[in-house]
Amino acid sequence: MELWLMWIVAGFVLVIAELLSGTFYLLVVGAGAFAGAVVAYAGGNALAQALAASIVAMLGAFMVHHWHVRNRAATPQGANFLDRGQAVVLEGWVDENARVARVKYRGAWWDARVRDGQPHPPPGSTLYIESQEGNTLVVATAPPR
Repeated sequence: MELWLMWIVAGFVLVIAELLSGTFYLLVVGAGAFAGAVVAYAGGNALAQALAASIVAMLGAFMVHHWHVRNRAATPQGANFLDRGQAVVLEGWVDENARVARVKYRGAWWDARVRDGQPHPPPGSTLYIESQEGNTLVVATAPPR
């Protein structure tokens, strides 16, 4: 198999994996793999291919990181968080010691972390969303004020 074709396959695998994660970091690493494929197709040696792929991936990761930081600061998860105060049902514990539970909200399964200082509610309990950390909801036993 040609080396440029391997870079393209790696790029597509990374882009497809990105569809499952939703962080955009794998997308820029996949773009780096595509850059390596272009250099390989143009006849560049392995060092030039790796250099092109790594430069594109690092620049993309830098840009994605700063986009995340800028947008997180612009939209705090406090009072403006639309799901704040919404009720969810605790379906079961993923890791009770780490206070990570599985809840159902808006027809989908979510990981939820029960806020520190809260009792360990049994499955079937109603909890209330306080905030969101990435793809994890932060919940409590009482509605937020």
